[in-house]
Amino acid sequence: MQSAQKSKNIKSLRGTPLFPVLVLVTYGIIFAILPDKAWLAVRSSGTVFLKLLQPLACVFIVMLVLNLFVKPAQIARFLGKGAGVKGIIFSVVAGIISMGPIFVWYPLLKEVKERGAGNGPIAIFLYNRAVKPFLLPVMIAYFGWAYVGILTILTVSGSVAVGYCLTVLLRNHSKRRYPHGFEQI
Repeated sequence: MQSAQKSKNIKSLRGTPLFPVLVLVTYGIIFAILPDKAWLAVRSSGTVFLKLLQPLACVFIVMLVLNLFVKPAQIARFLGKGAGVKGIIFSVVAGIISMGPIFVWYPLLKEVKERGAGNGPIAIFLYNRAVKPFLLPVMIAYFGWAYVGILTILTVSGSVAVGYCLTVLLRNHSKRRYPHGFEQI
């Protein structure tokens, strides 16, 4: 009887925005104890929030465009089963040219995965976010051409290896989750 009551209490918390409530309570306690520090924290949080608005807005616009114009078959063609080398190249290039904080990409990648993209191409995309063309000259200035060239080649090669490993390791799992025709590559 008690476990059923405990389970019911836990389920009732699922709809509660627990994290924002805890943040507000924490700020309230800090305001009561150290008001100057609390205002500094609020201003810092506001600055971070404003910096996140632009990338988040861009991701939501991309998701809107994807929903309006891109069909699941198109995504499956580029990033799903049978995409082959084109899918790998597309994932590598997209990861390299992507900008903004990584966590902003998660909702978009989830959406792409739900539309048929495989685990491999998504892993390749995420891995290649480490290669940033606009930072290459700075890296070259600090570490030299040879180091940066080898590191970049190894990063891209490693991304393909990790993508392949994820595809193989999650193959059975993916077949249970995706409809026919949308299995992982």
